Amino acid sequence: MVSGVFSETMGPFTFFNDKQFYKSLFTIAIPIMLQNLVNTLVNMVDTIMIGRLGTVEIAAVGLGNQFFFTFNTILFGICSGSAIFTAQFWGKRDIPGIRKNTGFSLILVVSVTLAFTLGALLYPGGIIRIYSRDPAVIASGAVYLKTVAPSFIPFGVGFVFIQTLRSVEKVRLPMVSTLIALFLNIGLNYLFIFGSGPIPAMGVAGAALATVIARFTEAGILVAVSYARRYPPAGNFREFTDFNRPFIGRFLHIVSPVILNEFIWSLGVMVENIIIAQTHTNAIAAFNITNTFSGLTWVIFIGLGTGVAVLIGKKIGEGDEKTARDYAFKITRFAPLLAGGAALLILSISRFLPFIFKVNSGVFSIITVMFLIMAAVYPFRAFNMAMVVGVCRSGGDTKFCILYDVLFMWVLSIPLAAAASFVFHAPVWVAYLCICIEDPIKMLLGLWRLRSGKWLHNVIKKLS
Repeated sequence: MVSGVFSETMGPFTFFNDKQFYKSLFTIAIPIMLQNLVNTLVNMVDTIMIGRLGTVEIAAVGLGNQFFFTFNTILFGICSGSAIFTAQFWGKRDIPGIRKNTGFSLILVVSVTLAFTLGALLYPGGIIRIYSRDPAVIASGAVYLKTVAPSFIPFGVGFVFIQTLRSVEKVRLPMVSTLIALFLNIGLNYLFIFGSGPIPAMGVAGAALATVIARFTEAGILVAVSYARRYPPAGNFREFTDFNRPFIGRFLHIVSPVILNEFIWSLGVMVENIIIAQTHTNAIAAFNITNTFSGLTWVIFIGLGTGVAVLIGKKIGEGDEKTARDYAFKITRFAPLLAGGAALLILSISRFLPFIFKVNSGVFSIITVMFLIMAAVYPFRAFNMAMVVGVCRSGGDTKFCILYDVLFMWVLSIPLAAAASFVFHAPVWVAYLCICIEDPIKMLLGLWRLRSGKWLHNVIKKLS
């Protein structure tokens, strides 16, 4: 059956013929893209406004956000793993299953959130010191991290509701709540960073405080509207805790590899940041700016991956495995093609950076080369995103994802980048090239798994 699916669709661009697939995909994906874009703009606004203060402040906020990034990836592991169950429950229209899944996810997320919040409040300077040796960056970063720590709790709760709502095709509410948070964050950033009237200028602490208020507002809207409209994740205490030992065992069997995957991957990204940061402050400032603007276009592929995961998971839950495999084929061809256009957009954006950031010419010379490298690997990275988030995870193939997503990072990219930076003292763009080199190679592994068809598993079948 697998070979039949591929033989029927291998003609040039015939995967564009299924108009219903793309209509369904973009109905879900576009609001997710817009929400992710707004989320990226929230971070970008912080970076741009802090960028008016100088290079040290950019580096400090960027490194403070690296700790948040590690926290965020663990939550993403829990919630994207949970979404495997939600999408397949949704295919069966099993609302009690969705609510007990949401409840168990909330328990895990709140536990992680409390640990990271306490770490940021009690040891902010020690955390920033992991990434940088610059005393000015450490001091400024510690202030930012300690101030932003209370936002972790609403962010975690909101994350669970966002992922669950996406998986049941309720994608507008997450988009609207995040849009409100963006405008609130922009206004408060202006007031708190630079000061106005009776409000004193607070610099990096002001940016953090604005984020805290925006995150509480976003979570409040998500939860309140979900319960007012009785959306599938809006359960009561009994529904949230109506899970038994078989459910917990099955959940952890599928989701634990996703959490481990995201944790190992986030550690890898942290090591990559350390390698860049240990070079000099200009390098980490350039790296942060590059990643910020990469996020502006990368929201497209996150949206596509998340959207197709809902469609594939739903088809698996309905028992229509042939269509699920066909969807997997289509997205892994479409995403890299779209990435070529995104790469051109990235290169166009790079021309305007000197007008946005108040940093020295050394930073811009690094950014120029980093943007070229990033644009070159975009199609490969888009394929890998579609495979990990859209195909393998929606199909419950979470153990393979660990190998696929982090093997080449740890055995190839990180050792090469470390050698380039610390042994050969090469320019920082060489270390960045080493970091990006994993994507073309891991794509080969993804192609093999896609064609094998072994990624597809019905994870709720054993719970019936």
